[in-house]
Amino acid sequence: MDAPRLSADGGDAPIAITMGDAAGIGPEIVAEVFRRWPEWSSRCVVVGDVAVMRRAAQVGGGLLPIAVLDGPAQAGRVPPRCMPVWPVVSIPALPRFGEVSAVAGRAAADAVIAAAQAALRGEVSAIVTAPLHKAALAAAGVDVPGHTELLQRIAAQARGLLPAELPVRMMLSNDVLRTVLVSIHIPLRAAIEAVTEAAVWETLRITHDHFCGLLGWPRCRIAVAGLNPHAGEGGLFGREEIDAIAPAVARAQAAGWAVTGPHPPDTVFMRARAGEFDVVVAMYHDQGLIPVKYLGLERGVNTTLGLPFVRTSPDHGTAFDLAGRGLADPSSLLAALESAWAMRARRATAAV
Repeated sequence: MDAPRLSADGGDAPIAITMGDAAGIGPEIVAEVFRRWPEWSSRCVVVGDVAVMRRAAQVGGGLLPIAVLDGPAQAGRVPPRCMPVWPVVSIPALPRFGEVSAVAGRAAADAVIAAAQAALRGEVSAIVTAPLHKAALAAAGVDVPGHTELLQRIAAQARGLLPAELPVRMMLSNDVLRTVLVSIHIPLRAAIEAVTEAAVWETLRITHDHFCGLLGWPRCRIAVAGLNPHAGEGGLFGREEIDAIAPAVARAQAAGWAVTGPHPPDTVFMRARAGEFDVVVAMYHDQGLIPVKYLGLERGVNTTLGLPFVRTSPDHGTAFDLAGRGLADPSSLLAALESAWAMRARRATAAV
């Protein structure tokens, strides 16, 4: 029996799940998804190292056979209750659980690169990434702080662009709240300086394009948070709202988008959770992520907006303190898979 033929737009293509850092919980939560929800066996392919994933399967206990694939096109042939693995990397000696390892960092990055390149070729329809460890990446000489920047670089290179010429944004979401960030992994002092009219406008454009373009929503209600207490109180507590945020909001409104703000940041997330807005644009990393993570990590999903393919990930890190103990919860990874699966379907429908 031949492997299923994949369409150029990824309509029949599987989701690629990268294994994450081998010393963390990433591989074992990936294995646990296939153990608990076997229907994903024919929809996905794990991109990584066979030995890493075999060890991860053993951590959870119980039978979980591994199907070694030559490539993503064979994913549809994998029987239920098997874990499909595309071995794009091979680690000579498995790293110890819970320890920073350059070998693990390099292998994790290489898995992401292979998955991204497969997505750009249309061989996979989306990418779901298990957690990386920033110190392990640095030890391996990978000069990016995380997934978002690495995927941005790969996608930009494929188009002959510099990373800055393909702007992306991080969105964190759960079942009741979505927030998109103007800046991500930079110091707070630099993040404040990054609140410019151009940066806020670009964030609004990327957010609107994602929901109303890529996903085909007829309308997306975007609330923009202020930077300062009380959204600056008319300039009494800072001028960023007046000089940078409000002009970007006005520009979006002139384009006909459902954008409002700047809103006081201490209440805008509550209003969004109550259903008044579809998404909140936050000015910096912790302003946007604390409200979502406070609601719990179990259903949290990280999505990269602006890429030419769908990418999601669980809303947690490598959890070195839990690795190898069989205690890691795969719920957030499952939520990321469900989100990616839904987005790939909406994207395909919007493209018709």
